[in-house]
Amino acid sequence: MSENTDIGHGFVPSGQLQLGVFFQGVNSGTVWKAPESGSQTDFESFRQLAQTAERGLFAAFFLGEGLRLREHQGRPHALDVAGRPDAQTMLAALAAVTNKIGLVATQNTTYNDPAHLAHRLASLDLISGGRAAWNVVTTDNAWTGANFRRGGYLDHADRYVHAEAFVQTAKRIWDSWEAEAISASETAATWSAPDSIRPVQHTGAHYTVDYEPRLPRTAQHRPVLFQAGDSPEGRDFAARQADVIFSAHPGLDAALIFRRDIVARTVAAGRGANEVQIMPASEFILAATPQEAREKQAWVRSLQIGPEQAIAYLEQFWGRELSGYDPDGPLPDIDPVVEETSETRGSGFHGAKARQLADQWRAEALDKGLSIRQFVSGKTSRADATFSGSYTEIADLLARYAAVGAVDGFNISPWLIPTGLDDIVNHLVPELQARGVYPTDYVGTTLREHLGLPLPQRAESSATLSHA
Repeated sequence: MSENTDIGHGFVPSGQLQLGVFFQGVNSGTVWKAPESGSQTDFESFRQLAQTAERGLFAAFFLGEGLRLREHQGRPHALDVAGRPDAQTMLAALAAVTNKIGLVATQNTTYNDPAHLAHRLASLDLISGGRAAWNVVTTDNAWTGANFRRGGYLDHADRYVHAEAFVQTAKRIWDSWEAEAISASETAATWSAPDSIRPVQHTGAHYTVDYEPRLPRTAQHRPVLFQAGDSPEGRDFAARQADVIFSAHPGLDAALIFRRDIVARTVAAGRGANEVQIMPASEFILAATPQEAREKQAWVRSLQIGPEQAIAYLEQFWGRELSGYDPDGPLPDIDPVVEETSETRGSGFHGAKARQLADQWRAEALDKGLSIRQFVSGKTSRADATFSGSYTEIADLLARYAAVGAVDGFNISPWLIPTGLDDIVNHLVPELQARGVYPTDYVGTTLREHLGLPLPQRAESSATLSHA
């Protein structure tokens, strides 16, 4: 670990960690072929996972969003996130079978309208008693836009300008009802007090809003905002608008560097040093002893990346059929037929310099003596994002994260559905509680309370905003 653990700018580590769960669906990190695996789409899988997480005092249950399946050899990619139900529909159903856990929906700013999305998220927040959150994502490409009437109209540089106007408009909608807007008197002439609801107007490059908000403020006033963009623009956007960052930096040294950067940007945006929390994406493979954990990790990796998955992964970069190659043999000796991979292959592949990568990968695999399957397994399962070891080892490690304030928690992607959290809840959580770094109960009923976030300051008045 880096010796320099000072964050600066007045940041004070809380000494505590929270956990969230990220239900991904079918992808290269999910074991879906094993007999132990349940359905990736049945409500029962979502219910069992959410209730297990709540038993473990997890702060939030997180669902992603895929607006279009990426392609493989001109066809839908069978290993992409497939069959995942609409996030808000699923989370509304889960609100009825859970009591405390937060409910996070990934929703896109490019292919939604702010008034409609704000109303749906407020509805989820209202029916769940203040447990809703929105993971704000942006998309600018025409390939995804082909699914929508408006198409892929955003320049890449404009995606966060547009997103910020969208989020600001949503915040104003959520904050438009006065605290005492609903009458508490049986003799009142109207259900809502006159002049207690502020209309919201917005005029911009991509949409115009003239809206009378329809729902009162919720128990946590408005949904918690998550954000996952890692570009400089994405980090600045999060520093200005987000409550929590779903980060890509789980390694301890990398997490400290990221925390320093976000704190500096947050303070520069006029917010407090502790005002934006960080929860990196992570995978946990645990057992009673270190040896058992190593054996378990080898078993998981063998099922995450089988022969078909390994070949398909390389085909995404080579741009050609590779089924004639032995997945347990060396990397292909032929060159890719593409110079640069296209956006149709998904964010994990988009923009890769295919021929340059092929040369680098062949040299790396030869140097390390790796087969295609071994090599792909290493590429798809980031070592820095995997916490594997005994329960006590990992609890000790996570306690170090809490002590220095590297993160506020971890957003866990379970490799097995629906039982992938059982080891964590049954064994790791008690170890963390024994070290004093994890809650022993929910401190309240809302997601803001779980995360230790204050109620938000009210957004600006209803004056028309004129920007993107």
